[in-house]
Amino acid sequence: MCGRFALSIPVGDLPHPLRERMDAEHQRRYAPRELICPGEPVLALRRDQTGTEAALMLWGLIPSWSKDPTNGPRPINARSETVAEKASFRGAWRHRRCLIPASAFLEKGRRFRRVDGQPFWLAGLWERWLGSDGSEVDTCTILTTTPNVLVKPLHPRMPVTIPQGLEEAWMAPADGHQLRALEPLLNPWDPSGWRLEEPESLQGQLSLL
Repeated sequence: MCGRFALSIPVGDLPHPLRERMDAEHQRRYAPRELICPGEPVLALRRDQTGTEAALMLWGLIPSWSKDPTNGPRPINARSETVAEKASFRGAWRHRRCLIPASAFLEKGRRFRRVDGQPFWLAGLWERWLGSDGSEVDTCTILTTTPNVLVKPLHPRMPVTIPQGLEEAWMAPADGHQLRALEPLLNPWDPSGWRLEEPESLQGQLSLL
C-alpha cells in the first residue's frame, strides 16, 4: 500500500505540467510537506470537462454514488489488478485518472525516493461527490501494484508510478483497448535509479507508522 508520502520540494521544482497550471491561489497555498497522511489535502494534476488542471483533493476516495460522505470506507489505495471491476473505482478508472506529485513515499519508517532527487508521479483516481445542497467534495486514491525487489522486503504492495511525458496519455478518458494499453504502466517499476533512506530526523516520527 501507500499510506504516507512526501512532497518536500519548492514550488519551482514541481513537475512542469503541474506547475504551469497552478494559479495564484494554488501557489500561495502550496507548502513543502515531509509527511502527507490520509485524509489530508493533496495536490494533483487531473483532467475534467474543461481540460487539464491543477487541483487540491482530499486523500481517501468517496464514490460519486455514495449517499453520505461521512459514512462508509474512504479507500486511500486501489489495487491495480482489480480496479476495473470494483464498483468504487471502475468509473474513475475509465474517466478520472489523475497524477499526484511526490518526492518520496514511506513504508515502515523508511523513505523511498529517486536517486536524482527529482519528483515523480503517483498514479491516482479521483471522484467528485455532489451533495443535494450543491456542495462538492473532490477526493482521490492512489493505485498500488506488487512490489519490486527494493520494496518487497518491507511491504507486499507499492504505489504505481507514471513516467514523465505520459501525463496526458494517462489522464485521457479511455475504454476497452485504450484502457488495456495503459495496463503495462501498472506493473512493478524498475528499482534502478531509486534508493531506500532512513532519515535520522524522521526516525521518531515514523517509527509508529
